[in-house]
Amino acid sequence: MELDHVPVPGGELRIARFGTGPRLIIAVHGITASLMAWQRVGTSLPAGWSMIAMDLRGRGHSAGVPGPYGLRRHAEDVERVAAHVGADETTVLTGHSMGAFVAVFHAVERQYARTVLVDGGLPLPVPAGISADELLELSLGPAIDRLSQTYADVEAYVGFFKQHPAMQDWLPAMEDYVRYDALEIEGGVRSRAREDAVRADGRELLTEADAIGAALRGVKSPLRLLRAPRGLLNQPTGLLPDDLAASWSARLPGLRDEVVPDCNHYTIAFDDRCVRVVVDRLTVDSAT
Repeated sequence: MELDHVPVPGGELRIARFGTGPRLIIAVHGITASLMAWQRVGTSLPAGWSMIAMDLRGRGHSAGVPGPYGLRRHAEDVERVAAHVGADETTVLTGHSMGAFVAVFHAVERQYARTVLVDGGLPLPVPAGISADELLELSLGPAIDRLSQTYADVEAYVGFFKQHPAMQDWLPAMEDYVRYDALEIEGGVRSRAREDAVRADGRELLTEADAIGAALRGVKSPLRLLRAPRGLLNQPTGLLPDDLAASWSARLPGLRDEVVPDCNHYTIAFDDRCVRVVVDRLTVDSAT
């Protein structure tokens, strides 16, 4: 993993390059994650490929880059990263979870060989009678609570993640991901991700459905969706259920929708079997 930094308004974003090949993939992580969410995918690429993953502002080693946050703001930062690394029309764009939504907004402005959305990117319906803030607490409450907690040490922080229902099959890539996120402070350890950034971005995910849908329709590159059949807590319904995907497939005839079997929202980027599918869809040029 080769590290670099990209100037953006307010500071610098950390980026990492996995691989040494000339074909590039630009990868955007999820709402409380970091560039290490892409480590397993990035280190599994075939010869001839490289992945550029970034820590978004307010996360990882870009946590000190201030807001404003929001999907469009992150998309602007992705453009700066793309320009910095020399992305062109042969480059592939991908995003996981919230990163898929950021990728959608960015892909409206720049041509890529393809845009691959990994368990994210489709407007999320908000049930009637519930506010966006209430739904944010229901859906991301445990993750947000983690951001405000102090843990005794790094081992205690790793131990907390080992109890996560979606990470019961603990993998080395998960361990690396958690240790990268652990910030040692006076009195213990906390997450590097900023709670204010997560809350601001989370509200946009739930209140900007019309804008996300419009952006999806405006994506310039071939669009592929990879979905996990199980959710953020390993529940049997994924973040993007079949009916939602079917609805958007009908509206966007060019959208290629695929369920990656027996994965949850996290293992789709960590488990070797799931990662092989993701890597194949990122790197194999195909018109069908």
